[in-house]
Amino acid sequence: MKRRDFIRLTALTAGALSLGRWESLTAAPLKTRQLAKSVIYICLDGGPSHLDTFDPKPKAGKDFVGNYAKPIQTNIAGIEIGQKFSNLAKIADKYSIIRGMTHGIFAHESAAYAMETGSLPGGKIVYPSMGAVVAYKTENTYKGALPPFISLTNASSRFNESGFLDTKYKSYATGGNPNSGKFLAEGIISENTSDAELISRQKLLHSLGQTSQIAESPLIDKMQLDQQKAYKLILGDERKVFDLSTETEETRDRYGRNQLGQSCLMARRLVQGGVPFITVRNGGWDTHKLHFERMDEKLPELDIALSALLEDLATNNLLDQTIVICGGEFGRTPNVLYEAPWFGGRNHFGAAFSYLVAGGGFSGGKIVGETDQRGEKVISRPVYPWDLAESIYTLLGINPTGTLPHPTEGEVPMLFLPPEKEKRGGVLTELFV
Repeated sequence: MKRRDFIRLTALTAGALSLGRWESLTAAPLKTRQLAKSVIYICLDGGPSHLDTFDPKPKAGKDFVGNYAKPIQTNIAGIEIGQKFSNLAKIADKYSIIRGMTHGIFAHESAAYAMETGSLPGGKIVYPSMGAVVAYKTENTYKGALPPFISLTNASSRFNESGFLDTKYKSYATGGNPNSGKFLAEGIISENTSDAELISRQKLLHSLGQTSQIAESPLIDKMQLDQQKAYKLILGDERKVFDLSTETEETRDRYGRNQLGQSCLMARRLVQGGVPFITVRNGGWDTHKLHFERMDEKLPELDIALSALLEDLATNNLLDQTIVICGGEFGRTPNVLYEAPWFGGRNHFGAAFSYLVAGGGFSGGKIVGETDQRGEKVISRPVYPWDLAESIYTLLGINPTGTLPHPTEGEVPMLFLPPEKEKRGGVLTELFV
């Protein structure tokens, strides 16, 4: 039996099992089911509306759809998406949509924590983000000079990404703007320091180390090793990944000449460099006021950037090994708030929202979950943050029922899950290839 057939068979078998039986199955090593090598998480900070994006409700009326009453039929029969997604509509076979996302949290910090860690907020332990967990789990296998967890261009401001893990697993936030003339990745690319100056400083540092009377120690050895890694990155070929001038003008235009578009292009380059986890953060989705005016700008940018990324990954034979997920910490109220002081805004909404998933073992052209006719509640196949996290870990070959080392508590479960079985939808085996 071919490896891909074996993977498909085991996924289908798992889908027929109860949740308890699935947990028992995944307690074993998952390397034989690994499909993905990298993850790109496009975080729409602030929370996009599911009605405007991936779960349109044209019959709900103006009080719910506002200006967006004309969804687009995709290239998959029966699947419609928001009217601003003309490019994504053409490639729906490359992604699937989770319309049953839910967690019931309406506060930014707690909702972001739940989505980015896959753990229930409120416990005594602050859990690490998925990116930090992947950085920890790939420490012995990923040998690249680039950091294993990179954020374009800012790290999460909602919680401590590394949680109880060492801070070295926190994301490297590039800073800068990849849409500028020169992408100044913080600590790697400098506008004012030449390579010759850096080499001179390296030689001086090395000579001081040679003449130093400091006794040898593990701490000094580690510091010197870290210095070597740092100089390899800032002077070696790896830093060239941040030079977008090597891309054709046509490619850069296809992603959109804005920070989101060029960040998505950079994410593709980082995948080519072998980086296990990349976050693309895109703010501006917290639209309490003048929602549709803001969406007229944000949605076309996302449509262009995300469709270009998926097509580019597929063209470069990277989509099968790269998980792409896109969504926010929650959604926004289905009903539009036309009254003062909102004047056509949408507030926070954690009861029902949508996520796009693609690649790395996720099949395309499918819908999971369903909301009611106004998008106010999930009526079938709820998907919780921990369900999505367990699915991502599984496709990466990481056992989601394993443990992580806590500095004072010892080994703790990799995810902090709610005790109620009804708040656990289970691994997304129906989307596995």
